[in-house]
Amino acid sequence: MLFGFLRKWFQAGRKEPSFSELERVLGYRFQNNELLITSLSHRSYVNSQRSEKKIESNERLEFLGDAVLNIVVTDYLYREYPDKEEGRMSKMKSLVVSSRVLGLCADAWKLGDFILLSRSEEKSGGRKRLSILADAYEAVIGAVYLDGGLESARKLIHSSLMEIMDEVLDDEELANYKSKLLEYTQSRGMGIPSYDVLQESGPEHQKSFVVGVYVQNQEYGRGTGNSKKSAEQAGARVALTNMNADKEKGVSGTGTSSARGPSSGDA
Repeated sequence: MLFGFLRKWFQAGRKEPSFSELERVLGYRFQNNELLITSLSHRSYVNSQRSEKKIESNERLEFLGDAVLNIVVTDYLYREYPDKEEGRMSKMKSLVVSSRVLGLCADAWKLGDFILLSRSEEKSGGRKRLSILADAYEAVIGAVYLDGGLESARKLIHSSLMEIMDEVLDDEELANYKSKLLEYTQSRGMGIPSYDVLQESGPEHQKSFVVGVYVQNQEYGRGTGNSKKSAEQAGARVALTNMNADKEKGVSGTGTSSARGPSSGDA
């Protein structure tokens, strides 16, 4: 039986999810059901299995889905906003495909009810964790692309993400602070901000990151999040606040620290 290897996962009393119900929500019926299962298989679940049949996590499909999502959204923005400049469209795309927005789309599908997680990940709130939901959304897109081609994936993206695009673009709370900080520093000839992971703590299923934000080797802020991306966004927001405060005081390049460690990644 195709879903036989999932039996142990349901022995803890959890009701077996109806994949046909998920297909109904998606408006797409898979020809290859194993692609759907893989798209829902979080690495915590895969690592917890001891079955002879090796189960693949959804990370590769997430990688593929991210690429499909970017081309579909870019194509949409190019056609729908003919008067927008490249820089503005880049900011719009960055906002639309952010983890928070993809998490909203996943939540609308009730994807958290279908994701396969280890017991420990589930107990720690994994079904509602933004990063897991956003990754699963991308993985499902990747699975549909492999199963039905680009047009099937495009239709699914349009019926979910594009439906809330206008609302997303008008929501200031969803602002991409990394993009705003980059625009701020480049417009003032200060170069490109860089981001260093200063601290990483917590178990694998519940990581916490502290990221420092640097401009011209000066630290201007730190951010904390349950992923590197969210910590970077939080840090960029703090950096913008500090830089604007320095500007009002007439101070140049003070930052919050005069030293920085080795770089672990740039914007």
